[in-house]
Amino acid sequence: MNRGIYIVANDYVIDNAIALLNSIRYYDQEVLVYLIPFNDNYQKVADKLSTLHNVQIFPNLELIEEFTKRIGEIFDRNFLALPNKMRKLVAWFGPLDEFIYIDTDIVVFEKIADNLEKLSEVDFFCCDYHHANDKLRNIFSSVIKEQQIFSDNQLEDVFNSGFWASRKGIISELQMDKTLRECATHREYFDFSEGVTDQPILNYLVLKLIAKRGNLVKIPGGGPGSWAGSRNFQQQDYALYDRGQRLKYLHWAGIKMKSNSPYWELWNHYRYLHEGKFAFIPKLTRRLFPFVTAHT
Repeated sequence: MNRGIYIVANDYVIDNAIALLNSIRYYDQEVLVYLIPFNDNYQKVADKLSTLHNVQIFPNLELIEEFTKRIGEIFDRNFLALPNKMRKLVAWFGPLDEFIYIDTDIVVFEKIADNLEKLSEVDFFCCDYHHANDKLRNIFSSVIKEQQIFSDNQLEDVFNSGFWASRKGIISELQMDKTLRECATHREYFDFSEGVTDQPILNYLVLKLIAKRGNLVKIPGGGPGSWAGSRNFQQQDYALYDRGQRLKYLHWAGIKMKSNSPYWELWNHYRYLHEGKFAFIPKLTRRLFPFVTAHT
């Protein structure tokens, strides 16, 4: 059985992609990682990630192009802000039997592919608190409840589209095509007010087509959070902790990466992990990693 990770990237997000892959490989040298090109401008990031971390290009580029064309045929031009973000959906038809999809504005703090063991219990899982904090915001409009498209229990399973896992074949191309067309005829179901693209559609697909779902934070007492907008995480040895629990990953969702962004030093650490330079390194870091040269 092939297990691994998919990412979507192009040259524009090369720094984020390097930080993500540096963190993945720090904890796991072996896991398969495939790059799904966001558009045609991906040669620099592909070459860099291949050289550093043996990241492979998604082997069926024709499938990606066909899928992108189909998205353009199904949805009106003004329906989706960034239609190419939908390319992550080809993960269900790729070479991996079981997979985690990870956005590039994430770094991980563990051997993240070990979480695929959860697929022995469910057919899809996420790992975030969107259901508790943002609830239906940036996913569904009030119409979805008013018309009882999904039950209240189903809506407790909404999720952020930056980190999720499933297995090949759980959704067929025919099912996906039919369900995407449903979405295209019911724009009123979705909340695109803050410029999201794939998240509302992906949530609709999963709630509609996958009955056995899980969320890794739904454990007794609650699992650790993951959003970089949460300022209450504690840092230790280049990982973060939430109420004493080590985060699985940190996601800068909706946050532009710049020098005053939350947890910027942590991101900087993973971005330049193999290059020996950082914008800022705390004294504790220099003691733990004496081989690193700090730039002031």
